[in-house]
Amino acid sequence: MKDIFGKALLDYQNGNYSEDIITATSISDDDILPLPYLFRSFSDMPKLEQKALQLAKGDTLDVGCGSGSHSLYLQKKGLNIKAIDISKGAIEVAKQRGVKNANVLDILDETETFNTILLLMNGTGIFQKLNLVAKYLKQLKSLLKPNGQILIDSSDIKYMYEDEDGGFWFDANNTYYGELDYFISYKGEKEVPMKWLYLDFNTLKLACETVGLQCELVLEGEHFDYLARLY
Repeated sequence: MKDIFGKALLDYQNGNYSEDIITATSISDDDILPLPYLFRSFSDMPKLEQKALQLAKGDTLDVGCGSGSHSLYLQKKGLNIKAIDISKGAIEVAKQRGVKNANVLDILDETETFNTILLLMNGTGIFQKLNLVAKYLKQLKSLLKPNGQILIDSSDIKYMYEDEDGGFWFDANNTYYGELDYFISYKGEKEVPMKWLYLDFNTLKLACETVGLQCELVLEGEHFDYLARLY
């Protein structure tokens, strides 16, 4: 990983903002990810994220924290927050912005336990592929204190495969339709492609049941997205 995402966050944090991140997937064309959006305040967050932050309690782990916007909000509310990300640049920015406990760490290497675990901005993305979901859910479950909760959001991207007649053009030879290749570029530099998973709620719920987790739908967004609570 070249950590292009981290470089972009550092540029913005240090006043060198001149262009945005460009993203694309294996089923969609280039799209702009505005850097200011990654530094948003609570009032500018989608309702799903706001709801998740309102439900957070106790010792909280912010997985894939990015620039630390969610952690900062909860920290100001008095919660004990640990923020982790695999991007060194992102963690540096989170620290610069005031996140007290921010670490470069993969969720699979986490060993502490928490009352709340947050995975936001398509939190299921880090699962990468459908056949890895159980592995990640077992790890997350092992990190919960008694009566702890996991708050995770995602989207059912089935709509992206719909044709003009209302049918769907899934390739029967392909894997689950939410498994995508995710591409990032910034200032002409391309990141190594990543595997990224969008998971519909029913599939997430079924996966939770197989590892002994309850899964409830907390809130649905305006565009096939949802927030779930696992416990």
